[in-house]
Amino acid sequence: MKLNRKNLSALAPEIDVPAYDPADVRQGIAHIGVGGFHRAHQAIYTEALLNRGEAREWGICGVGLRREDRAMQQALAEQDHLYTMFVLGDEPGLEVRVVGAINGMLLAEDSPAALIDKLADPAIRIVSLTITEGGYCIDDSTGEFMAHLPDIQHDLAHPEAPRSVFGFLCAALAKRRAAGTPAFTLMSCDNLPHNGAVTRKALLAFAHLADHELAGWIDSHVSFPNAMVDRITPMTSDAHRAQLAERHCVADAWPVVCEPFLQWVLEDKFVNGRPAWEKVGVQFTDDVTPYEEMKIKLLNGSHLALTYLGFLKGYRYVHETMNDPLFRRYVRTFMDLDVTPQLAPVPGIDLDDYKDTLIERFSNQAIADQLERVCSDGSSKFPKFIVPTINRLIEDGRPLERAALVVAAWALYLKGVDETGTTYRIPDPRAEFCQALVADDDRVRERVLGVEVIFGTAIPQSAAFVTAFELCYDSLRKLGVTRTLQTLLGD
Repeated sequence: MKLNRKNLSALAPEIDVPAYDPADVRQGIAHIGVGGFHRAHQAIYTEALLNRGEAREWGICGVGLRREDRAMQQALAEQDHLYTMFVLGDEPGLEVRVVGAINGMLLAEDSPAALIDKLADPAIRIVSLTITEGGYCIDDSTGEFMAHLPDIQHDLAHPEAPRSVFGFLCAALAKRRAAGTPAFTLMSCDNLPHNGAVTRKALLAFAHLADHELAGWIDSHVSFPNAMVDRITPMTSDAHRAQLAERHCVADAWPVVCEPFLQWVLEDKFVNGRPAWEKVGVQFTDDVTPYEEMKIKLLNGSHLALTYLGFLKGYRYVHETMNDPLFRRYVRTFMDLDVTPQLAPVPGIDLDDYKDTLIERFSNQAIADQLERVCSDGSSKFPKFIVPTINRLIEDGRPLERAALVVAAWALYLKGVDETGTTYRIPDPRAEFCQALVADDDRVRERVLGVEVIFGTAIPQSAAFVTAFELCYDSLRKLGVTRTLQTLLGD
């Protein structure tokens, strides 16, 4: 049965449908970057409030800045902006829910002026973001805003027709300021350290280039809460669509699939009101830092530790990799010996329990999380998820082999051929640049570790790390993944 409002009452009884009339919901949030994660995370918390009869003024208007966002906009529009959240796990009876929290979507290329007007609308009190780790235009090696990027230069020259997220935000905030409209909260839901602080830095850097007075107003009136967000959300595949249709008789052009686990820790810094998300499981805090460090170093760092090795071995799913006892031991050892000693106590969290949960989540076979998804955009992920751990290991004089293996596996992965001889594409916006780093076998160490924007300065200057990297890289090339892991783990 095609998913739309007319058919809601005829859906299978095991499918949860909105307990409210979507037509009664007003938009109070504009979300830029409507992908799987937003639809399985922030939108679900908002949906839970709507189903309690609350938050009717906090519906979500989706926003797409890229040409590729048109496919999502069309899929949602053809279904009255409804979609299905399909929770997948190894236990039976997991949630299948139709979600109506997103009740519209605008595309920048259709009308920049209409999008600016929407963001300037007094009803919009929160603008949230999932624009990927690389979308903030911050140079990881210097921490500075990359004002030279073509879209940034275009927006500074043509503020009335922006292309970048920062051009649109500044245009809308300038309009709000001129009209005496209160500012909105700008809330990053991206998976990067201190995401609110990074958002603030990037927006103010752009604003100072465009209009110093506006930058001062933004600094005084806009808030940027930091957040820790967590839910594994694979790319939706045709197999997922078919599974939903076969099991539950729903024809959904773009369902979202996700794991059962869901977490959001959020600083309570909102200048213009917010939904009562604490009623539906969001943990508000004055300082998100310990939660953020825990999640980014343990979950995301461990994801990178297993993903490139798994891909080289010939695996294509996370659970396949975790079914291999060597990989499972390596990942848990990396967590226990390399990461955990670096973490401060996390209020309300037992780290051993958290790590046990991570192993279970990575091993979820039903979700079929793709290694390709985890591998993607490695050149942006390494500086945030692995490099801080390595820098601390170097500083503390601790063993480096397990962490060096993560970098060595990525370097060999960039060659585009796994141990079975299968070739594959490199899903990274800088793929051509990255693959050029490993084109000359005799200079891989020098060229890979020498990329300051990815690895900074401490790593290539550490003789111990360079040696560990060379040993790991040579072992992977000559002996393969299994023998390398056996040697590393003392088998």
